[in-house]
Amino acid sequence: MYIPAHFDAGPDVIHELLTRPNAANLVTVTTQGLLATFLPLIYDPSVGEHGALHGHLARTNPQWSEAVIGESLVIIQGADAYISPSWYASKEEHGRVVPTWNYSTAHVYGKLAVHDDATWLANHVRQLTDLNEAGFERPWSVDDAPERYISGQLRAIVGVELVITRIEAKAKLSQNRPDMDVDGVVAGLDAQGRTEIAADVTRARQERQRRDAGRA
Repeated sequence: MYIPAHFDAGPDVIHELLTRPNAANLVTVTTQGLLATFLPLIYDPSVGEHGALHGHLARTNPQWSEAVIGESLVIIQGADAYISPSWYASKEEHGRVVPTWNYSTAHVYGKLAVHDDATWLANHVRQLTDLNEAGFERPWSVDDAPERYISGQLRAIVGVELVITRIEAKAKLSQNRPDMDVDGVVAGLDAQGRTEIAADVTRARQERQRRDAGRA
């Protein structure tokens, strides 16, 4: 991934992308060509040197059974938004502004393992459910469904584990703009109800200011 120095994502951004409830694209290279599936994932930091991403595929999905060539890739996407140049104070000052797109993303590379056993799958589905239900007033639990029904559902899926070898992450969040332009970006995003990425832009500016202070 092309990552200019001012858009290089720090450890906090990477941790947020890995640990928040999320779905992402799993991409593998096989003898049949590139295969990709969008699937929910959960991060387990205890596996290997860099942790692992756990997910599952439908048993009828051929991606799990095709032999993988080399590394596999998970593409995780954070909040993103179109950035209008009309939000920049610089527009009124000199007009030399153009539209852009703000986003955070991580390309997570690793070795893919397949888990086709009921115990691994049951633990995975329970952890994944608990993570995503945590914010609900009355969270649903796997135990709320009949055991026989859950057992049948588990037989229809196969677990996948990406043991992470390296991560490339980018946070393009207006760090290259002057503070008055960043103020306009945050206000513009908030006005559209894009509060998540507005908060990301604010945090990115704070991180840039801390780095600049450390170099002073």
